[in-house]
Amino acid sequence: MAAENGAASARTAAHDMFDADVASRSLGIELVHAGDGAAVARMRVTSAMLNGHAIGHGGYVFLLADTAFALACNSHGPVTVAAGGEISFLRPVREGDLLTAYATERTRYGRSGIYDVTVRRGDEVVAEFRGRSRTLAPDTAAGPPG
Repeated sequence: MAAENGAASARTAAHDMFDADVASRSLGIELVHAGDGAAVARMRVTSAMLNGHAIGHGGYVFLLADTAFALACNSHGPVTVAAGGEISFLRPVREGDLLTAYATERTRYGRSGIYDVTVRRGDEVVAEFRGRSRTLAPDTAAGPPG
């Protein structure tokens, strides 16, 4: 995919991970850019994503932020998973809103990392997310035998 600035984005391990991410792709999340500990992903809020107050359900906003976080921490190559994450919802989102999540690596130490994600609707910040990552040991990355 093209990076947000129009330049081609180099393919990373995050792109391979996203290709296999049925949950994110089935919600219409798009990978805009992933590389060097950063990522951008976007999603349009649909009527199926609204809660009982007719505003976007926070779980979908969290999922978008979490996807951008996963793309950023997997852009380095080793399989990396979430160790935790938290979000602050700053403004409600509505059907039709195009949300863009910008993930940035804050620090990596050993097998751990901290990433911040800002979710925007245009120029307006709607949520802030902080994720903690853990790189898996090579012998556990593939998961249990199947």
